[in-house]
Amino acid sequence: MNIESRRVGSILAPSFSALANLKKKYIQDHQQEVIDFSIGSSNIPPADAIKDILAQAALEDASYQYTLNPGDELIAAVQKWYQQRYDTELEENEIAILKGSQEALSHIPMAFLDEDDLLLLPDPHYPIYSIACSINNNPIYEMPLKPENDYLPELDQIPEEVLDQAKMILVSYPNNPTGACAPDSFYEELIDFARKNNLLVVHDNAYSELLFSGKPGRSFLSFEHAKEVGIELNSLSKSYSLGGARFAVMVGNADMIAAYRKLLDMIDFGGFAPVAKAAVYALENEKEFPKTVCQEYKRRRDVLIEEFEKVGWKIEPSQGTMFVWAPVPDSYQDSMEFTIDLLNKAGVLVHPGTNFGSLGKYFVRLALVRSDQEVKLAAKRIAASGLF
Repeated sequence: MNIESRRVGSILAPSFSALANLKKKYIQDHQQEVIDFSIGSSNIPPADAIKDILAQAALEDASYQYTLNPGDELIAAVQKWYQQRYDTELEENEIAILKGSQEALSHIPMAFLDEDDLLLLPDPHYPIYSIACSINNNPIYEMPLKPENDYLPELDQIPEEVLDQAKMILVSYPNNPTGACAPDSFYEELIDFARKNNLLVVHDNAYSELLFSGKPGRSFLSFEHAKEVGIELNSLSKSYSLGGARFAVMVGNADMIAAYRKLLDMIDFGGFAPVAKAAVYALENEKEFPKTVCQEYKRRRDVLIEEFEKVGWKIEPSQGTMFVWAPVPDSYQDSMEFTIDLLNKAGVLVHPGTNFGSLGKYFVRLALVRSDQEVKLAAKRIAASGLF
């Protein structure tokens, strides 16, 4: 008997488990710890006051009942956040509360696309984008993100026959994995493109607080006509270091929000009430915290690039996010091959770019989650490996 459904069998998941197994084997064989840059889980703790609010709320008996609606205080906090931070007004029916952006990204095809509807995705992209389409039996068209085009999709190069089948386009800036940011002109072009081609837009804005230029990140919804065509996902995971607590929002087009809420109401309840209370406190009282987080990731980026360049690995500085997108040596034809060699010869683990799409073939992603001491030790090991 085949236990897996065809939907589950269709998932070509990135090799997170494979990397974990390689790491385990290296430790067993070498009796030495691996310096791991492969997983983008923030190790910057949240503000103490946010933790205190969450902890105190977790002691309240009422917190353990089902959450059936987000509550007026939380909706008001999100509205105030978007008005003050992004100069964007939101009505209550333009807001959905999520248990992390990943929840929405996995359900978006189910909420908005029938099986034959095509989704336009960037290449490279965060893996859940294409995995969710695979589960929902949606065809995809991958828009190349090339260094020579500043990692922006060339919308005017998408074939007409593809656009005839497409219903939605998904983009994300600042971009994971490339670390690229998009200028205002791109969003204006995107909205115009969507209106002309009758496309829904999803903008994954998880890293809007992590721009290293010193300028504040924008919301897709702050551009004219954006609400007519799409929605945005935003999260406290990176900006407030609340990844494990799972809090995010879907905001924008009221009809899309209603459709998503309809789906979610049938398959889940709301999130843990103490997390909502912590989110309200964070948005209202810790507005400077994301700036501190951004400054720390920028500092870590600079340290990593400087130390690795000393040993021959030249990496272009990322414009944002908590990652760098690093080229593999010219002698390698595949990023996974390089990833395995780097681990075996240096005890340093990175994430192969092929897990993010075909155009990741000659790149690896490094998460800025290691201490300065670990980065310097990694550089020392790489120097001794002879790979550069």
